[in-house]
Amino acid sequence: MSRWNLAWLIGVPLFIIAGLSFSFATPSREREQHYKLVRTLVDVLAEIDQHYVKELDDKAMEKLVEDMINGGLERLDPYSAYLNPEELKQFESQSEGNFGGIGIQMGVDPNTRMLMVISPMVGTPAYEAGIQAGDLILKIDGKPTENLRISDAVKMIQGKPGEPITLTVLHEGVNQKPEDITIQRALIEIKTVMGYKRKSENSAEWDYFLDPKEDRIAYIRLTAFNEHTEADLRKAVESVQAAQPPACGLILDLRDNPGGLLKAAVEISDMFLMEGRIVQTKSRRGAGKFYEARPENTLFEPAKSHPIAILINKNSASASEIVAAALQDNNRAIVVGERSFGKGSVQKVLKIPRGEQTAALKLTTDTYWRPNGHNIHRLSDSKDTDEWGVKPTPGYELKFANEEERIKYMQQWLQYRRTRDIVQGKPGVAPRKEVKKNDDPPFVDLALEKAREALRKALREIGAAAPKFWDLSVPGAGA
Repeated sequence: MSRWNLAWLIGVPLFIIAGLSFSFATPSREREQHYKLVRTLVDVLAEIDQHYVKELDDKAMEKLVEDMINGGLERLDPYSAYLNPEELKQFESQSEGNFGGIGIQMGVDPNTRMLMVISPMVGTPAYEAGIQAGDLILKIDGKPTENLRISDAVKMIQGKPGEPITLTVLHEGVNQKPEDITIQRALIEIKTVMGYKRKSENSAEWDYFLDPKEDRIAYIRLTAFNEHTEADLRKAVESVQAAQPPACGLILDLRDNPGGLLKAAVEISDMFLMEGRIVQTKSRRGAGKFYEARPENTLFEPAKSHPIAILINKNSASASEIVAAALQDNNRAIVVGERSFGKGSVQKVLKIPRGEQTAALKLTTDTYWRPNGHNIHRLSDSKDTDEWGVKPTPGYELKFANEEERIKYMQQWLQYRRTRDIVQGKPGVAPRKEVKKNDDPPFVDLALEKAREALRKALREIGAAAPKFWDLSVPGAGA
């Protein structure tokens, strides 16, 4: 690399810091420390440029700097990252709801530090091929993923629709072995609002009712929170309210939902609340913002005669936890299932000009706090007894004898769910992997049945007194 290019690469931060220093008569100790740190980076890059065994061209040196930045950010937390211009475009396309790939949300397993599937997106090639939440990704097209950054993994997995890719994954469970799964890439259009099952007369449309004649309980599942989620959910809720007879109870399924946009979580919480706090964000200095519900455009009212139950599991994270906590703390819904993931941190995307292009720093700047003032985020050293995440309403926990029993149940649930979600004739989708054996008993969705029975009981008891359904205590209902 020429000295001119090296100077250009590292000179901008030096110029900025120097400018800040001259802006004040007496530079602060903090500013002086920043200057020293940048000077260290400059010295290291200069030594690499002069003495490394292999000469690095401009592109290689630029990648080295990006890796140095991301290596440090990943030590801070798994969610902060530097996004070069290409990665920023990918990030924005996912937030907007479409991109070329296989349809998975990825993160880092806190125990093994390996790449992990947070959730396969419903109806995508990965979902239909049998990729499961909690799978560890050991290889991508034969290349080991150990020490591979999430952004690099995304680059490898995304691509042109129709092109195949092979993931070597390790499913959850004691006796599992690595499995190679070949998947055809497709144009991923993230549809985040789904119903109970596909309509028999039109598989492109959803049936939102569990039993429209007897229960009048609607079921809506959210798979993520993107730019379109609030509008699509509003249409679904309005449709079940306009049905004849209309829905009187609602089950909102957030299981395996990895989250997404804070804005969408606030809007969806507000959709079901006339008043009350939704969430608070706090910075490291304690400053933050309060999000409050407003009575305008609230749906599924009056609340006393329209009970709501929310389903969560250990993979429900971030925006999912905001919605579940907001409706639980404001006595608008009961929460059924497992304790949530505990991802209560806010990442802001800070744009950084790079010549004619734009890069960004995705940085954790705040934490979420639920309406009752409790913390949502689970730290690396948090214990089960600490306050984090969202716990089910007492009496509505989904309990298993051991982890293997939980994993078996989740695998059966995923397979059962796929049979309801499948869109016939969809191109670019690999055959589904069957989990259920012929001699297995019919699958019962325990969490769904608990929620359904709670709403049934609430609707039966609604009368002159109109008791608050969330005060009910029905341990083990539906199990």
